[in-house]
Amino acid sequence: MRLRELVFGAACAAAVRAAARLGVADALGDSPKAVEDLAAVVKTEAKPLRRLLRALSCYGVFEERPDGTFAHTGMSRLLREDAPDSLRDISLWCTEPWTWDAWPRLDEAVRTGRNVVEDLYGKEFFSYLNEDAPESADVFNRAMTTSSEQSAREVAALLDLSGSASVADVGGGQGHVVASLLDKYPSMHGSLLDLPRVVDNAVPRLREGGDLADRVRIVPGDARESVPVKADVYVIKNILEWDDASTTRLLDNVIRAGGPGTRVVVIENLVDDTPSMRFSTGMDLLLLLNVGGAKHTTESMVTRLTSAGLVIDDVSPVNPYLHAFDCHVPG
Repeated sequence: MRLRELVFGAACAAAVRAAARLGVADALGDSPKAVEDLAAVVKTEAKPLRRLLRALSCYGVFEERPDGTFAHTGMSRLLREDAPDSLRDISLWCTEPWTWDAWPRLDEAVRTGRNVVEDLYGKEFFSYLNEDAPESADVFNRAMTTSSEQSAREVAALLDLSGSASVADVGGGQGHVVASLLDKYPSMHGSLLDLPRVVDNAVPRLREGGDLADRVRIVPGDARESVPVKADVYVIKNILEWDDASTTRLLDNVIRAGGPGTRVVVIENLVDDTPSMRFSTGMDLLLLLNVGGAKHTTESMVTRLTSAGLVIDDVSPVNPYLHAFDCHVPG
């Protein structure tokens, strides 16, 4: 029976996606609600909505009460847009349309060790995303923003950058990490480097008129091609998961930009040191499919960083899910 349930895993993922897109969690308040009332709010038919919610309740997402009404659970609340730790955008990102094209070809990716996206769409993943699937690109950016918002303060709390005058957030999305670091160090200047489409939507505090605008430089660009930013400290968070060639180029670019003595802090999830192995290993396989990349083990991350020429000074947990590898460029 467990295997039967596992092979219907796609049904569960699709149900979570449907609930998120329909806004069911947002429509359901603190009190249980009849499915007919929910259907009226989210503009669906009541009978299929009941079937959707019943399927989700089997996994602890929503609860069906004896009287036939539905109520929130801890998990279903995470699908609300206004939840402090909302996973709505992460849930959408992990179930975007391209994933349904890619998953059936996992055996091919395992056989070859290559991504399948280039064969599917004729171009590498991020080019496809930004050129051909802008809605998915927006979902990706929102998901990364959510993840960054939730961890940025913890990163800033961990890192001691006293004595450093400048920090660069490489591939930093909309800039939550660099903003948190500038808050912690009022005399520090920062740079945010990411793709143009991403930094165009940097947090308002970093843009013209924002309270941090005079202390930050927003740099549109692809760190895999070049890092046109000079800083005392470079932070690289959750982007060393691509294929080996791209990751090597990025690290080489950072090392060249910073030069000897520069501090480089790499922050990543690890598949061998996490309380969420099912999620982490699932993301690991998804990275294989889309970019030919991988989530790291402690050993593989150490190997990657030392092979690039960095010296690792310390490895510390940021939170239960992230670890920071504190490195420097040798003289």
